[in-house]
Formats: sequence, structure tokens, C-alpha cells
Amino acid sequence: MAVSKLLSLTLFITFLCAVNNGRVEATHEIYPQFQSLSAVSVHQLHRTAFHFQPPKNWINDPNAPMYYNGIYHFFYQYNPKGAVWGNIVWAHSVSKDMINWKALEPAIYPSHRFDRKGAWSGSATILPGNKPVILYTGVDPNDRQVQNSAVPANLSDPYLRKWIKPAGLNPVVDPEAGVNASAFRDPTTAWWLSGHWRMVVGSKRNHRGMAYLYRSRDFIHWIKAKHPLHSAPRTGMWECPDFYPILLSGKQGLDTSVLGKQVKHILKVSLDVTRYDYYTVGTYLTDEDRYVPDNTFIDGWAGLRYDYGNFYASKTFFDPAKKRRILWGWVNESDTTSDDVRKGWAGIQAIPRIVWLDPNQRQLMQWPIQELETLRGTNVKMNHQMLKTGDHIEVKGISAAQADVDVTFYIPSLDKVEAFNLGWSLTDAQLLCAKKGSKVQGGIGPFGLLALASENLEEYTPVFFRIFKSSQKHIVLLCSDARSSSLKDGLYKPSFAGFVDVDLTDKKLSLRSLIDHSVVESFGAGGKTCITSRVYPTLAVLENAHLYAFNNGTETIIVENLNAWSMKKPLRMN
Repeated sequence: MAVSKLLSLTLFITFLCAVNNGRVEATHEIYPQFQSLSAVSVHQLHRTAFHFQPPKNWINDPNAPMYYNGIYHFFYQYNPKGAVWGNIVWAHSVSKDMINWKALEPAIYPSHRFDRKGAWSGSATILPGNKPVILYTGVDPNDRQVQNSAVPANLSDPYLRKWIKPAGLNPVVDPEAGVNASAFRDPTTAWWLSGHWRMVVGSKRNHRGMAYLYRSRDFIHWIKAKHPLHSAPRTGMWECPDFYPILLSGKQGLDTSVLGKQVKHILKVSLDVTRYDYYTVGTYLTDEDRYVPDNTFIDGWAGLRYDYGNFYASKTFFDPAKKRRILWGWVNESDTTSDDVRKGWAGIQAIPRIVWLDPNQRQLMQWPIQELETLRGTNVKMNHQMLKTGDHIEVKGISAAQADVDVTFYIPSLDKVEAFNLGWSLTDAQLLCAKKGSKVQGGIGPFGLLALASENLEEYTPVFFRIFKSSQKHIVLLCSDARSSSLKDGLYKPSFAGFVDVDLTDKKLSLRSLIDHSVVESFGAGGKTCITSRVYPTLAVLENAHLYAFNNGTETIIVENLNAWSMKKPLRMN
């Protein structure tokens, strides 16, 4: 269960976890004095307009998104009494398009011995007969994490408002001897194979991350497999695991139980020790019930990530209506706990994304769901605009604090590319971004967008590319650097970054950024590399926010085409 404010790795390693009777339960910051301090008023200044967030209080993990009888259901971890973690329930909202939402009463909350001390994350599975079941982690009076089930009380209710915990059945999975009962959580969506349902629970054994595998014929009685689906050394606790099939080509998604020769599998884990989501592409060996990552993938801290910024505890689901796989992810705050209490809210969800396998089969691609485009309003364009060294040209005519920007840059010449220093690491883009920043002049780059910028650039969040050259190929770096985002002290302002695996044969790079008051969600090269940043400007707010295209490299860059839209607020679904 993901319950911590995002911390840098250095800070995190020194962080003391909450302990009960000498056993770590979960990594989170506990503020008992604030857990039930409900906001009298909600500060609106940095609240997002088109990202998912409740009217007030704390949210974290997306729990069990699902599509059922024409309705999208979104469950998420929520504190109904305050703006810090605590009092967690499964909040529940419904939608017809994943953009306009209607909030319902909580679906699951602590009520029995098996979840008395917590109703934590889980997943939904649609059983034969079109019957949804939720599996979730409960914390019992002895601080043991157990897996429980819940079902709708009334399948004829289109919104599935009420959920019940079948009497006498829970917990459906108890941690047996040898399993760390204080680190045993977040069951996955189940899949069907050879007469059995299978699902995974995240855990750790010493410092080894574990994806324990369980099987069941009836979805009630679960038996632990002799070996995990997968594990990896020196990775720590695996939170919120996700396991699903993906086609070798095309954007079509697959039901979780689909197998075949044209199918690979994705295993995603949220590493508690780094607070990032990592994934590998590999093969599901059905005869052995094992997952094996392809040998080109790093299985651990230096591996591929869904998002190289503030994005954690993600969950996917298959959308049968549009045959796509949808990714949800939690975007936590980067201000202080006292700031959260004062403003009366904390946490948002990233815009839902479709995911598919890159044609090169080396990574996933991600893109905001098409429904987001229904919120586009006023549109401005910029075409064939030259950006010389030091230029920053304003994109005028839109609400720059609440915008969707899609731009393609053309690089006339790749002759004067900065050499990639052999002392730099290809596994730590963030260090390179911090070293170079958006102002240090390179050959090609930095160039990109200055989002949420004040008029005189006292504040701005640059999202930009830099291009380097190794002995064998061009190396493209995408950065979202929050260090200049705010004049306010006490904020976490990292220089997030990721490398972009892209061929520059056509000399073009694309960038899409979703700008929403205190979040900048960016997609480089059509969704090959994604970075989400939380920022809290003091000057560049509301109508005082500006947007610029810029270039601080020695070589001229051309804005081939730029489309920017003001974004409208979603409507509350009736």
C-alpha cells in the first residue's frame, strides 16, 4: 500500500518507518494530530481543474478501476476526515467517460476483525456470469496483512453503490509461515488458466522483492504456489504489483487472461524503497507458472519506469468497451504536510493513459485517453517558428495555467551535438538533468516549453530535451525541472528526467504537456518517456501564468507545429 509523500531516495533511506511491536507495517508518515482534522475551508489556488481529485482531504492509491455494464468505476484510497494519511476507506466514483465523475459513498471501510486496522489497496476481477469481485488487503488486530474479498450487494444497481464482505469467507488469504505478515499486500486482478484462477500478492523476504502466486478454483479457497511468480534481489518491498498481457504490435489491449504467440507480459511493481513504479517486458511460462523478464531488461532500481516523475502505486485495467488497457497512477503532493493541512487536500490522480508495446518491443508507450480532448477549448497554433539561441517565445491566447500543449520540434542539423561524457550514467537521467538544467548551453538543447511561467521568468517549470552523441548513437534526454518552479521555500523541487529511446532519422521530437495549476504531466516522443511534476508557483498562477517555447542551445530549433488548448473543467456526471 502506497501511503507516503514522495521523497527523494536520499531522504527516503534515512526515513524512519512506523513500527508496531518492532514490525514495520507499511511505509507512511503518520500524523495522528491531523488524521481527523477536516478542512473548514478548502484553498483553491493550486487545485487542479481537469485531473481527478475529490473536493477535499487525502487520496492515494488507485485501487480497482474497472468497466462494468457501461460504467467506469474508480475506487481509491481516501481519508474522509483529513488531508493526511489515515482513516483510510475505499472511496468510489463512477463515470461514462473517465473524465466527468460522480462521487458515491465509500465502497469498503474497516468493519470486521480481518480489516479492523485498515482496508488497503487491491484489485477487481469480473467473474463468469458478469460478477465483479474485489480483493483487497485488510490489517487485523495483530497488525497482520491479510487478503479479503468484497462483492456488490445488488448487481441490478447500475452504480454498484453498496459492497458487502461475504460472511465467513474472509480472510481468503492468510500469510502462512515464512511469509512476512507485515509486508504482504495489494492483490492483483486475477487471471484464469487451466481450471484455476491465479493472482499475485506483493511482499518481500529480507531485501528480496516477492510476487507471491496464489491459485483457486472457486475464487474463495486460495492456495499459495510453491514458488513466486517472480522475485528479484535487493529491491525491497514490492507494493501494488500488476501483471497483464500485451500484444506484440498495435494499440489494442487484452483481457488479463489472454495468452498467445503474439502476446508478451508486463510485470509492474511499486518499489517502496524508491517510491517509483518499475516494469519489465517478458514471458509468462504457463507450464511453470513463472514470469521471466526478457534479458534486455534491468530488473530493479535502474529499470524502466512508467513515469520518471511523481507517479506511484499505479494500476491498470482492461476496458472491453474500447479494447484498450488503461493505466491509473497516484500523483502525491510535493509541498509540506502543514501545507496540505492548511489547504485542506492532498493528492491527485494522473490523467488515465492507454498503454501498448512500442513496435521495437523494448518498452511501453503511453498516451492520455482520447476522451480528455472533449475538454479542449480555445485553440492557438504556432507553425514553422524559428527558435534561435536564447529565444523564449510566448504562446498567447490560452489559459496557460490550465492547458493541453502538443508540439513537434524540428532539428535542422545534428552536426554539433554535445558529446556524451563517459563519466555520466545512462541509468540516472535525473543526475544529468540536475547537472545541466535548462540554462546551461549545449549544442542541441536545452529546448522545449516553459510551463507555469511568470511574466519575467522569476518562476517557470521547464520541460525540455537535450541531445548528446555517444560513439554509437544519439542520446536524447527529457527533463521536467521543478527547481525554478516556485519562489516558495520548503518544497520538494526535483529535476526529474528520463532518457528517450528514439530514432532521430527524421530530425523531429514531439512533446505533449498537460498543465493543470500544480501539475505538469509530459509525454515525450509520442509517449515513449513520461514525466509528471508537482509544482506550486506563487506568481505564475491563474491568469498570471504564461507559456513559452524556448531554446538555450547553440543550434537553431524550429517549432514545426504547436497546438495549445485552454482546458475546461469536467462536469459532474448526473
